[in-house]
Amino acid sequence: MSGDNADFIHPVILCGGSGTRLWPASRESFPKQFIPLAEAHRSSFQATAARVTDATVFARPAIITANDARFIVAEQLAQAGLSADILLEPARRDSAAAVTVAALHAAARQPDALVLILAADHVVGDDAAFLDAVRAASLGAKAGRIMTLGIVPTSPSTAYGYIQPGEPLHGAAGEAGARVVERFLEKPNAARAERLIAEGALWNSGYFLFRADVMLEELRTHAPEVLAAAEASLAKATHDLDFLRLDTTAFLTSPQISIDYAVMERTSRAAVLPVSFPWSDIGTWGALWEVSPQDASGNATRGRVALHGTRNSLVHSEGELLTTVVGLDDVVVVATSDAVLVTSRERGGEVKSLVEQLRARREPEADAHRLMYRPWGSYQRIDIGARFQVKRITVKPGARLSLQKHFHRAEHWVVVHGTAEVTVDDHVTLVHENEAIYLPIGCVHRLSNPGKIPLELIEVQVGSYTGEDDIIRIEDVYGR
Repeated sequence: MSGDNADFIHPVILCGGSGTRLWPASRESFPKQFIPLAEAHRSSFQATAARVTDATVFARPAIITANDARFIVAEQLAQAGLSADILLEPARRDSAAAVTVAALHAAARQPDALVLILAADHVVGDDAAFLDAVRAASLGAKAGRIMTLGIVPTSPSTAYGYIQPGEPLHGAAGEAGARVVERFLEKPNAARAERLIAEGALWNSGYFLFRADVMLEELRTHAPEVLAAAEASLAKATHDLDFLRLDTTAFLTSPQISIDYAVMERTSRAAVLPVSFPWSDIGTWGALWEVSPQDASGNATRGRVALHGTRNSLVHSEGELLTTVVGLDDVVVVATSDAVLVTSRERGGEVKSLVEQLRARREPEADAHRLMYRPWGSYQRIDIGARFQVKRITVKPGARLSLQKHFHRAEHWVVVHGTAEVTVDDHVTLVHENEAIYLPIGCVHRLSNPGKIPLELIEVQVGSYTGEDDIIRIEDVYGR
C-alpha cells in the first residue's frame, strides 16, 4: 500500500513511558508496554500495533520511542510479524514534542494526512468497536477538527482526566455522535468525579485523530517553540540501521509539555467522540486487576501462585518463584526475581513515590531488572560479590556482541548450549558445549553466535570492579 491515499489513517504509537506505578514488573530497563500483563502471550505494545494493521484503513505505522528501547521495539514487532517506521527520541519531552514529530512525519508524505495518535500501554477489549470509533472520528478529522475519543465512564475514577462535551458537530461527524469539546478537566477527587459523570463527562483516553496540516497550524499558533524544535530535529535526523534518530541538540530545545496543555486546551478545533468499548490505561496494579480474569473469589493471578482465604486481590509471580497469600483481601502482591511489592489495591498509585525513594537510595532494582535485554540477546545476573559477578548470557543465532575490552576485570566463559565464536585479540576460537575460555584483563574480545540455535553461556567476572560502565566498545554493529 502506498500510504498516500487521503482516506488512509497514519497510526503513530507513542512508546516512551516507564510505567513506574507497575514496579517491580515494569522498570526503566523494560517498561510495562513491553510486558505481557493483560494478556499472557503478548505485550500491550504488540496488541496496539496489531490493532492498526487493517490495510484498507491504515497506512504504515510509525513508532516514536526512546533510544534505549529501540531494539525491544524492533524485536517485538518482528515477533508479531509487523513492521513500522521507528523514530527515536533522544530524551523525554512529554507528548507535545512526540505528537508534533508525528504530524511532521506524516505531512512529509501527504500534507493533509490523517494521523491517529495511540499510546502503547492501553488495553482495548473490543478491537472491532475501536476500529468503528476511529472510522467515525475520521469524519470530524477530515473536516478540520482535532478529534479525541472520550470513554463513557464505568465508575467515578480519579485516575483519569475528563472531557466535558458540548454541542453536536455539524455534518456527518455530528450524526456519528461527535461533539465539540466544552473543556478538558484535570483528574478529580472522588466526589468531583461522581458529579462529572452525572453531568455526562467522559474519560480522556489520550487518543487523538487529526489532519497533519491542522495540527501543525495549531502548533504554530499555540506552541511555536515545540514546532520549531521538532522541525529542526527531523531536518537533522539521521538513519541508524532501521531507525530514524532525531537530532539531539534540536530536540532538547523543545519545552517539556503535554499535547493537552500545548494545544488541546487552547484550540477551538477540539471535538470528542463518545465511545464505550472496554478500555484501560493500566496505570496501576489495581487497574490491571480490574481488566484481568478473576476467579470466584475475585482474585486475578499470574504465574506460580497459591491462595487461601484471600479475596479480590491480584497476585503476580514471575519465573519459578512460588508466591503464596493467606487471609488477605483487596491486596496486590507482585514477586519478581529480585523484588517483592505488597500494597493495598486502593493505594497502588503510591508505588511511584516508593520508586522515587528507591532511586534516592540508589537501589539498582528501582530501574534495572536482573534480566536485561540487548539487541544481541539478553543477560541475567545470577550472583554478585565484592570482587566477582556471575551472569547467564543468551545470544541470538547470527548475533554478536561489540568488540570490547575491560580495565578492571577478567572473564571466564563456559558454554552451556550452542557454539560460541570467541575473538581474543588476534585469535578466533570456536567454543563448544561444556568447554570454557579465559579472557584476561585488558584483552580485546568479542562473542558471536555463528549457529542456528540460541547460544547460552555462564560468564564469571573477577576483578576490582564489575560494573557495566567498564566496557570500552571498539566496534559495535548496533551503533551503541
